[in-house]
Amino acid sequence: MASLQDQLLKAGLADEKKLKALQKEKKKQRKQQPKGAAQTDEGKLRAQQARQEKAEKDRQLNQQRNEEARRKAIAAQIRQLVETNRLDRSRCEVDYQFVHGKKIKKILVDNTMTDQLARGRLAVVFVNENYEVVPEAVARKIMERDQEAVVVLHDRNSQTDKDEDDPYAGYEIPDDLMW
Repeated sequence: MASLQDQLLKAGLADEKKLKALQKEKKKQRKQQPKGAAQTDEGKLRAQQARQEKAEKDRQLNQQRNEEARRKAIAAQIRQLVETNRLDRSRCEVDYQFVHGKKIKKILVDNTMTDQLARGRLAVVFVNENYEVVPEAVARKIMERDQEAVVVLHDRNSQTDKDEDDPYAGYEIPDDLMW
């Protein structure tokens, strides 16, 4: 069987000039389009996908670094607040006991500090593996940054609000009671 082009030439529906022009045009198109065009499109797609994955990974890594830098900045702010506002406990002789986590800890304070700790005017904070005593206002600023840094801060309102129906309201419990 003859090809379709040969059949059209024999029938007189196409001439040889047009046939040669079409063949040249097809040849040019084949030369312009590389043999692995489908492969290059797939390769470009893979490369683009790899770039997107790398960009996402870089974005997540950058976010982690920013979060770590933010945590360090907060820790530095807390350290600075404690260093500038801690109370001097060098001459203290009274043990003050409190719970941190599941352990009972104790620090040395004086009688006025014990009273102020019980009334909520002072607080105990845990910074740099040490316990320090700071004023309530500083403790509130520290709590805004990190709740876990403040170990002891009694609420002032709970000390003043007493039940009127309490049968033991007339008996005062000493704040410095130690076991």
